[in-house]
Amino acid sequence: MRTWAALSAILLSLSAATASAQTTAFVGGRIIDGTGRVIERGTIVVRDGRIVQVGAQDAVKVPAGVAEVNLAGKTVVPGLINAHGHVAATSGLRSAPEFYTRDNLVRQLKTYSQYGITTVYSLGDDQDAGFTLRDESRPPVSVDRARLYVAGAVINGATADEARAMTDKVADGKPDLLKIRVDDNLGTTRKMSEPAWRAAVSRAHERNMRIAVHVFYLGDAMALVENGADFVAHSIRDVPVDSAFANALKRREVCYCPTLTREVSTFTYDSTPTWVSDPFFTKSVSSDIVQQLSDPARQAQFRASNGYKLGLQYKTGLEVAKKNLKTLVNQGVRIAMGTDTGPPMRFQGFFEHLEMEMMVEAGMTPMQVLVSATGDAARCHRNNDLGVIADGKTADLLVLGANPAENIRNLRSVEQVWIGGKKIQ
Repeated sequence: MRTWAALSAILLSLSAATASAQTTAFVGGRIIDGTGRVIERGTIVVRDGRIVQVGAQDAVKVPAGVAEVNLAGKTVVPGLINAHGHVAATSGLRSAPEFYTRDNLVRQLKTYSQYGITTVYSLGDDQDAGFTLRDESRPPVSVDRARLYVAGAVINGATADEARAMTDKVADGKPDLLKIRVDDNLGTTRKMSEPAWRAAVSRAHERNMRIAVHVFYLGDAMALVENGADFVAHSIRDVPVDSAFANALKRREVCYCPTLTREVSTFTYDSTPTWVSDPFFTKSVSSDIVQQLSDPARQAQFRASNGYKLGLQYKTGLEVAKKNLKTLVNQGVRIAMGTDTGPPMRFQGFFEHLEMEMMVEAGMTPMQVLVSATGDAARCHRNNDLGVIADGKTADLLVLGANPAENIRNLRSVEQVWIGGKKIQ
């Protein structure tokens, strides 16, 4: 018969083994925490998908028996967050309703995570499969793909009553936020009227929901921000922004999402993009897509399209957008990295890195861009679980081979992806 002391030792051993299996310590790496803080040689202890302790290596004691990941010479950052992306009815270079399936959306979310994008806010056209995947990925649960948040259908309506009714219909589905479009697509479509968008914004707030706005023109953006919009989902591309707009954003704590690569997608395929043969791009697309994007006949067809004519106007707008981004950053506006990826030829994962590189070209520092894609992206969507390496936060982490604070392209050096404390890559 076993003694009580022996039995207690066995129970303690089993308990320690169980705790160890659920706990991981990341030791010795440079930690960039998502707020701009850097710990040159730090330790992160993760238990049950959450960070329980983070600090300098000599200040954090790793519990006995815990699995350690030696990150000497590496850099750890929070998983990247796309504050304006999409999972969409897209397959290859085509879009069709039948492509909106669970399997296709999972494929897209895995593509995002392959590039270190561990969370995506899909701002519009989200259907049942998207809502289900959202529910399955709520922090701190671990999934083998990017986490998903959804906005449901984009709200519209020709009248205030119609917009109010649609706001109720979409809100009843319990999305994470709502979205409206106040844009005429360079004069080619009818813009949502002011009475209609005012009704949608007002009703959203009555339902205690935040509302993102698709805009192009400064005048529309200013009116929307002053009247309750919660998130500006695209750049201002018609005229330079001013201090009044920056002050309105700051006063109401409204974030600004540049989506520079959205503009790129409207004109860049008139010739072979420089990045088509980049291994960082080709790792996530089929050779057929590379061939199509390199095909002179397809490029000629693209140049002859009405969409390309608009694209040349968007190309001009892109230069305005870059200058406006720098102006708003200089005036202290909070920026959320976003791309509008998901529709055909806006390549998920790769375009996020292209976006961040363009943000640096526009005048942001690498650290500012990194914060915009981690802590600030989460904060802009009022998400208190993600985006920061800190006690109590969900353990979505990237291990990089190089320091992105020195060069934003070092974010491409993704060696490991951890979601909810579990390694998926």
